[in-house]
Amino acid sequence: MANRQLTAIDQIITQLDQGLRTVLGNAPTPKRPSPAAEVTETELTDQQRQHAIGLMRVNHAGEICAQALYQGQALTAKLPEVGEQMEHAAAEEIDHLAWCEQRIGELGGRTSALNPVWYAMSFGIGAGAGLISDKLSLGFVAATEDQVCDHLQKHLDDLPEGDRKSRAIVEQMLDDEERHAQSALDAGGHRFPAPVKKLMTLVSSAMTGSSYRI
Repeated sequence: MANRQLTAIDQIITQLDQGLRTVLGNAPTPKRPSPAAEVTETELTDQQRQHAIGLMRVNHAGEICAQALYQGQALTAKLPEVGEQMEHAAAEEIDHLAWCEQRIGELGGRTSALNPVWYAMSFGIGAGAGLISDKLSLGFVAATEDQVCDHLQKHLDDLPEGDRKSRAIVEQMLDDEERHAQSALDAGGHRFPAPVKKLMTLVSSAMTGSSYRI
């Protein structure tokens, strides 16, 4: 029997289910093994461990935002191929989400209590960008990934040297995010001007600061 075409209501219900699973359930099984799997655990002081938990919690919250952003954009994309690209990128980000959640658990921490808020906000932004145009939507992906890369590089500089497991995860995430940003531009994304990217930096700073602690 031929596959039934999803209606708008079907798509909304699917996205709602995906959102609830992302923010309330355990992270899905990643397609790739964690980069930290073969790295030997090392002793950290309590202060180092708490700092690593905070940084990895921020990274996890960022991946929650990425899931929401891509799902929102996929829902409202004008061209089918753009929607498919968003869904593919979201699938790759699941690896990051799972790796971060696993590492936070290993360190004895918890994910951010603010994740439902970040998911809702990011989904709305993504869906809104997709409604305006695919070019804007792809450009927003590229600009967002640039912001993520900046944060990840800072975290590499800030993570305890002895926390080789967390560092291995962040290094792989940085490689993937740089590729996602370039792919969005190559697909026709609009390159955002500096003032807009500066505003995005201010907003992301508020998210990272609160997720580090809460």
